[in-house]
Amino acid sequence: MTKHGDPDRILALLWRHSGKGDGRPVPGRKPKLTVDDVVAAAVALADAEGLAAVSMNRVATALGVGTMTLYTYAPSKADLVDLMVDALLVEKALPGPGEARPVGWRAQVRLYADVTVAQYRAHPWLRHVSVVRPPVGPGMLADSEYVLSTVSGLGLVAAETNAAAESITAFVLATAALEADAAELERTTAQTNDSWWHDRDRLWQDYFDPARYPTMNAVWHAGGFDSSTHEAMVRSHAFGLARLLDGIELGRVY
Repeated sequence: MTKHGDPDRILALLWRHSGKGDGRPVPGRKPKLTVDDVVAAAVALADAEGLAAVSMNRVATALGVGTMTLYTYAPSKADLVDLMVDALLVEKALPGPGEARPVGWRAQVRLYADVTVAQYRAHPWLRHVSVVRPPVGPGMLADSEYVLSTVSGLGLVAAETNAAAESITAFVLATAALEADAAELERTTAQTNDSWWHDRDRLWQDYFDPARYPTMNAVWHAGGFDSSTHEAMVRSHAFGLARLLDGIELGRVY
């Protein structure tokens, strides 16, 4: 990944629709492209071939412009990726302040989880993007605002409210990354994950020793592994999220 450019420049680009600057490269005659055009082309390329395929040259070629022209819209690939990620976060369109939302904080959290996992599965390259230094744009803030709002009425102090929101976000993003990994592997190998495991059935016949793995053997014979890989992933996500919310609901964590 290339380094980011000027922080003020990328902030202006991320917030180009805020009314405080539209992110145009230069004033004067209207350019043939917009930042939105560049971002859309980059997202389409990443969806089709993965994030590694996204380069300034490839995106410029897709748009029919010179590579140097593209740098007037996005100063670097790292900045372009920030724009791509925040654009997708904006697309999540989670309910904002005063907008209709599911009844009950748990249902609101599940909405966030479902939308996030679905987006990672649709755009598997998202799992390769750092969440430690996210794009500080409107999409990221809207995401954070929504998750905080789901737990803000639980009677926790401010630090606990933030910790609860961050715990939810961490769990959901980890699950979403697993879903994205599964989707990306199926795309790049043209083989389902169930088929991959089926090809390795001899593991259980030739190498698995019930005496060495008694717990796994017991769970297996009790039907614990009967689901497809996708069904098991969905079930684990639902179970883990529910238990996390149970813990948050118990009250203060410090």
